[in-house]
Amino acid sequence: MLSSVFTLAALCFILTSLLIYAYRKWHVEENPLYQVVDELLPQVNCGACGFPGCRAFAEALVNKKALPGQCSVSSANAHQKIANILNVDVGNFEKKVARLACAGGDNVAKKQADYSGLNSCRAATLVAGGANSCAWGCLGFGDCAKVCHFNAISMSDNHLPVVDEIKCTACNDCVEICPKDLFSLQPVSHRLWVACNNRENGDELLMNCEVACTACGRCAHDSTDDLITMIDNLPVINYTKNHNTQTPIERCPTGAINWLTENGDIVKGRDAKAIIRKSAKEVSFS
Repeated sequence: MLSSVFTLAALCFILTSLLIYAYRKWHVEENPLYQVVDELLPQVNCGACGFPGCRAFAEALVNKKALPGQCSVSSANAHQKIANILNVDVGNFEKKVARLACAGGDNVAKKQADYSGLNSCRAATLVAGGANSCAWGCLGFGDCAKVCHFNAISMSDNHLPVVDEIKCTACNDCVEICPKDLFSLQPVSHRLWVACNNRENGDELLMNCEVACTACGRCAHDSTDDLITMIDNLPVINYTKNHNTQTPIERCPTGAINWLTENGDIVKGRDAKAIIRKSAKEVSFS
């Protein structure tokens, strides 16, 4: 019994000694700048910079694999402080924001059934894809607003997400949570926007949603330099072209393609039908 105890103690001593030796021989001292830079970052670990967290971003900054301006959460002052410490440029990065490819609030989009389950878009999607007559549209339960840690998304009176461009950090949480894949991260300069994800065509779609894209193709016809191409019954904007124009929105009969202003207003073309109804449409069981 006693010999077993001594043997075990000796073994523990040998293994501990080996670990201490290995630590001392191969230990690499951490660059103290990692901690300095990390403390200047917002510590929200949102991943908008392209790295898994603020610590990883700090290490990339110190190792000259990133620039301070990549952090969309930090202030300009924080960017400059980090740049001064590391003796690098801040970097010129265009801000990205979350954009919603749907305008079908419950005042313009019909429901085909009453849903009384869990108050969640993901849960509602599991029940025959949701209660909307439009299978592509926003379900309006606000999963995106719930996961946004920056309070950049609010729900309108018609249960449609509204993104505050100033607060949005392009963290990607709303993109990942939306079961209909309606959110995407876009540079703020992308003001010409298709607010619809419906892939069907024809005016009969307007029975389900008054602001749906009917694939009429007028926006593509009116655009120049192949700015807009119709793909799968939806206009697709080529943002590598000159997209600083409102011409393509003017003849859109539903306002599915529109212009987003810097103050958050939505501008529709001259031919877009005015939406007067404020309350929700009645459920249609047809």
